[in-house]
Amino acid sequence: MSRLLLVEDDRMLGDALAAALAQDGWSIDRAEDVASARLALVDHGYTAVLLDLGLPRGSGLDVLMALRQRYDTTPVLIITARDQLSDRVRGLDAGADDYIVKPFEAGELGARLRAVVRRTQGRVAPVLRHGDIVLDPADRSVRLGDRPVRLGVHEYRTLLALMERPGRVIARDMLESLVYGGDGSIESNTIAVYIHQLRKKLGEGVISTVHGFGYRLGEGE
Repeated sequence: MSRLLLVEDDRMLGDALAAALAQDGWSIDRAEDVASARLALVDHGYTAVLLDLGLPRGSGLDVLMALRQRYDTTPVLIITARDQLSDRVRGLDAGADDYIVKPFEAGELGARLRAVVRRTQGRVAPVLRHGDIVLDPADRSVRLGDRPVRLGVHEYRTLLALMERPGRVIARDMLESLVYGGDGSIESNTIAVYIHQLRKKLGEGVISTVHGFGYRLGEGE
């Protein structure tokens, strides 16, 4: 069954959309604000995302831009009451695949969802390499030479953040934001635990600690 993330803060509308989409065969996860949406997209893989722009404590555009910045090609259909051309352009420029303005019929929504999924099938994200490490965002796989390496979701997100920024020192709080989608409730040593686990699985020299600043891919100078 195809899995969809519905990001909508209006519970009555969200219930109606979820019921209609379930009849179309979708399995639905729900999020009602920016933080929970970003966390869901870090922890799970979805066939598509329905994304409202007007969310509490932020904008749906923040969710969309965070998704695209980490090479996640999950198709996104924006659903919003904002019908100004400038709003549509901003959403599409940020990486949305389509845009539908409220109010709309459930049949049109289903058709647009199927269309964006068809269009984005086969979209390729760049494979990332560092030494013998190969990370493929398309299937979220990691290899060390010829050997596949199993990583937990947050270990994978930590490694991806570092491999997307080779040679750069990334502060711990920035890594936390990239891995957890801005959730400020995690323990202060959590990133250090993931770094330790990655070193055990990929080699001690794969990530260096820059004391007082953060972490960098590769051995320290």
